[in-house]
Amino acid sequence: MPISTNLLFFSVFTLIFILLSPCLSAIATTSEAEALLKWKNSLHNPTNHYLDLSWNLHPSYNSTSPSTNSSHSSCCQWIGIVCNEFGSVTKINLTSSNLKGTLQYFNFSSFPNLLSLDLYNNSLYGNILSQISNLSRLTYLDLSQNQLSGNIPFEIGMLGSVEEFWVNQNNLTGSIPVSIGNLSRLTILSLYENKISGSIPKEVGQLSSLLLLGLYSNNLSGPIPASIGNLSKLSNLDLNKNNITGSIPQEVGQLSSLVTLFLYINHLVGPIPASIGNLSKLTDFDLSENNIVGSIPQEVGQLKSLVVLQLFENYLFGSIPASLGNLRSLTTLKLFINNITGSIPIEMNNLTNLESFEIGSNFISGNLPENICLGGKLTWFEASYNNLTGSIPKSLRNCSTLFRVRFDGNQLTGNISEDFGIYSNLVYISLSNNKFVGGITGNWGKCPKLASLKMSNNKITGRIPSGLGNAAKLRLIDLSRNLMVGEIPKELGKLKLLFNLKLNNNILSGKVPTELGMLSELQEVDLSTNNLSGPIPEQLEQCSKLLKLNFRNNIFSGNVPLQIGNLQSLENLDISENVLTGQLPLQLGHLSKLETFNISHNNFSGSIPPSFKEMISLTSVDMSYNQLEGSLPANKAFVEASVGNNKALCGNNSSLKPCPISKQSSNEVVIILVIVSILVIFMLFCIIVGVLYIRQKRERNNVEEPRVTQNETFFVAWGHDGRRVHKEIIEATENFDSKYCIGVGGYGSVYKTLLSTGQVVAVKKNHENGGVTNEEAFESETNILTKIRHRNIIKLYGFCLHTRHSFLVYEFMERGSLGKILSDDGKAMELKWAKRVNVVKDISSKNVLLDGEYEAYLSDFGSARTVDPDSSNWTSLGGTFGYAAPDLAYDVGANEKCDVYTFGVVALEVIVGKYPGDLISSL
Repeated sequence: MPISTNLLFFSVFTLIFILLSPCLSAIATTSEAEALLKWKNSLHNPTNHYLDLSWNLHPSYNSTSPSTNSSHSSCCQWIGIVCNEFGSVTKINLTSSNLKGTLQYFNFSSFPNLLSLDLYNNSLYGNILSQISNLSRLTYLDLSQNQLSGNIPFEIGMLGSVEEFWVNQNNLTGSIPVSIGNLSRLTILSLYENKISGSIPKEVGQLSSLLLLGLYSNNLSGPIPASIGNLSKLSNLDLNKNNITGSIPQEVGQLSSLVTLFLYINHLVGPIPASIGNLSKLTDFDLSENNIVGSIPQEVGQLKSLVVLQLFENYLFGSIPASLGNLRSLTTLKLFINNITGSIPIEMNNLTNLESFEIGSNFISGNLPENICLGGKLTWFEASYNNLTGSIPKSLRNCSTLFRVRFDGNQLTGNISEDFGIYSNLVYISLSNNKFVGGITGNWGKCPKLASLKMSNNKITGRIPSGLGNAAKLRLIDLSRNLMVGEIPKELGKLKLLFNLKLNNNILSGKVPTELGMLSELQEVDLSTNNLSGPIPEQLEQCSKLLKLNFRNNIFSGNVPLQIGNLQSLENLDISENVLTGQLPLQLGHLSKLETFNISHNNFSGSIPPSFKEMISLTSVDMSYNQLEGSLPANKAFVEASVGNNKALCGNNSSLKPCPISKQSSNEVVIILVIVSILVIFMLFCIIVGVLYIRQKRERNNVEEPRVTQNETFFVAWGHDGRRVHKEIIEATENFDSKYCIGVGGYGSVYKTLLSTGQVVAVKKNHENGGVTNEEAFESETNILTKIRHRNIIKLYGFCLHTRHSFLVYEFMERGSLGKILSDDGKAMELKWAKRVNVVKDISSKNVLLDGEYEAYLSDFGSARTVDPDSSNWTSLGGTFGYAAPDLAYDVGANEKCDVYTFGVVALEVIVGKYPGDLISSL
């Protein structure tokens, strides 16, 4: 009975699940579809055209079979979407779909069954959100080749099922989260080409299933963690192009499955650990461009699978271990730029698969391996700048696979005509700076790919073979510093790609072939220090790209061809130490890019063309030991040029005398002076005429401009009609009636006058019987007041000069003079001591007027006649009696000492309240 009950219950549950599954699937599918559409709508346009058509909740679109389109809301038929049997999304694959936007609106929680998310090669940016941890069933995550930034979220460690994690080639920063160690199923961790910093966390050693660890091209620092030795399944370890420091841990030798070990371009130090010999599956080992020291361990010879070994640019020393001869699979061995010594072990002949052997820039001695090309695969042999001796191995003569050879900078010997053959693949060979003898054969012209032939500084003899002109791809020929004789073959003119020809320091003779002018790509020609003769070929004009032309120390004769001036790109021209004659062509002045110019030790004559001043790029000039004369060009480079030992040069140079002014130059100066004088006189005439015209025009226009005559009034007022103001003053004072008089002085009377505008002014009228003295005082006071401005000098509003009367119009001071106030005890009490201090600077108490605020103002400048700034200070007696200095009584000129005396009198009167003279007389 219980069994039947249980069976019945299970049957009912199964039936319910089967009935509800479609409903649950439909709900899930709709939710996922809406989440995908929400994210797609957040992306920028334009996006993938097919994605726009396919991703739609309306009738779905099948790009391969439009007839199968349905009307339900499932997203399982959308491009890039894969669902399980229940209709739930399990894979999203949108690689290279031209998506541009962020993951901000991607609802990770809406995809509980997602196993694979592949968004490789799009334009996604922004951060990787921590919500990505909701994809708990995810096994594959690829966000590589986008523009994502920010940190890798710590929550990434919650993706316990993920097996492959690709986020390389983004802009990620920050450090690698230690939670990465929780991804126990991870087989691939690819973070390369980002901006990740910090150290490699030791938790990486917990990834026991890891096969590939790609961290290269970041900003990682710190040491390689020893825990990395726990990754027994690891086959690829790429840590290159970082800032990793410290030494290589011995634990690296535990990586028994390792195939590639890339540690190059870091800051690693210390020796190569001997445990490296345990990596029996290792095929590629690159430790170049670090600071590794010590010798190459013998254990490296145990790496029987090794194909590439690169240890260049370190500080390795010691000799090359003979055990390297065991590496029969080795194709690339690069040890250049180290401190390796000793000889090349004979065991290297066993490396029959060797394609690239580079040991340059060391201290290796002895002979080259005899059978280094025994396998017939060697393409790259670079052994330059060592101490190698002996001859070229015979195996190299027939090594047709050679592509690039460098033996320069050694002490190799042998006959160059016998040791080398014909190389169908050779592009570059340099044998310079050795001790080779013999001659160059025509076989070099049979190397169809040869682009660079360097054999300088040897003891090569014989002629340059004409067959060399058949090497059509030659771009550089350097046969300098040898013992070659004969003429330069005209066949070199067929080398259309040649840009550098160096034949200097030989014993070449004859003329330079005109065919060299056919080398349109030529940039540098150096034929110096030979026995070449004849003229410089004018055909060189066609070498429009020429930068350097050096014909120094030959026997060239004749004139410099003017066509040289058409070489607009020329930067260095040296034709010194020849027997060239004639005048320098003015066309050379067109060489605006020329920097170095040497024509010394020739027989040039005549003057230096003025056009040379246009050679603006010149920095070095040598024209010494010629027959040149005349002046130097106005060019800065000629100031420091070597121009000694010429016929009659002159100019701005320390080794020359200044150029004398010639008669012609003197006449030119006179003519210029005459012309300038005429122009100046004419300009002055124009200015005088203009001034007179303007003055006349002003006089005509100013109808109010007064004229002083015997019967007319001359009046100047403050911006008013002078005649009207004069009339108003006469009427206001009733023709200067005594009832308006408020004070009488030595030269006139002062009247209080109320104008029609309501303004009160003080009018000082000169005494009519004053004679010449009064008129002088009037004019003196007027001149002074119109020229000076000071806040404590009474303001002059205007003046009137008439045969009947003359007066001055002043600002009215309501409190009167200082003397009047001091004489009245009541008013004197109002003049406080703080205010009296401001008064003692003036002339006499009667001439000091006070305004409503007891501010002092100086008036009455009749005595001003004693000091005229434009004349002598010796005058007649002036000033107020009792206040003027006694010196004035003896016709002593007015000066600052007189002012000090007056200052003392007024100061004493202000203090005691009375004129000091009265005090003295009362004693």
